[in-house]
Amino acid sequence: MLEPGERFAAYVVDGPVGHGGSAVVYRAHHESEPQRAVALKVLDDEHRQSTQIDRIRREFEFAGRLRHPHIVTMYERGTAWLAMELIDGGRITHLAARTDRLTALTEVADALDHAHRHGIVHCDVKPSNVLVRQGLSPGGAVLIDFGVAHSIAQDAHRRHTHVEASLPYTAPELLRGFAPSAATDEYALACTAVELLTGTPPFGPEEPLTASTTTDLIDAHLNRPAPRFAGRHADMNHAFDTIIAKSLAKDPDQRYPSCAEFVRRLTRALT
Repeated sequence: MLEPGERFAAYVVDGPVGHGGSAVVYRAHHESEPQRAVALKVLDDEHRQSTQIDRIRREFEFAGRLRHPHIVTMYERGTAWLAMELIDGGRITHLAARTDRLTALTEVADALDHAHRHGIVHCDVKPSNVLVRQGLSPGGAVLIDFGVAHSIAQDAHRRHTHVEASLPYTAPELLRGFAPSAATDEYALACTAVELLTGTPPFGPEEPLTASTTTDLIDAHLNRPAPRFAGRHADMNHAFDTIIAKSLAKDPDQRYPSCAEFVRRLTRALT
């Protein structure tokens, strides 16, 4: 852990703001720009193998290709670290009002469609990878962590034997070893929307997972129909169930043609 006031590369650490499985994120500032705060993500010493270093490189390069108000902005990268935009309003789950959550989902859907138009699939859409700016404005929700993102053109004919996405939000085609597509992100966005609007993902618990729940989740994504919420949740209706069922279709070709259309229909059904 870096201490407040400690220097790292050309940055001065202000303090930690979060810790993931392999890295710590600090609030920091460049020594030449003390008034501008950044998020400094540094791999732990014990997590600097080639896999983790490649992931932080991919995070920087994929997000760096995209210029969008709801995608985190990248600034600079070293071998085991990167500096990026500091998003200081917490996770999307901190939003209390349903209208704010629907607004944030709309913004994330627009960000994902933008990435897809540029040939990039995020592959790890989930609530913890959506942050919000203070007060939900200016700029609202921000999609972060492109560390397992894929290029549609490069991966179109590859078979994937290892799934890196978070299991409660993983589309069945990934579990079957097929290359991800825009529809893969839509499926994960639908799982995220269900969690935000009902309290849990559609097919099971949030991580961490046990061996038994992992097996159950894989089977559910592959074989079980989308759950129904009308009647179990007082404020959910049959239109909501229909929209979620289509966005969670086992066949990616049966989902909505864009993330934005999915969220538009969802918002219309609930407002």
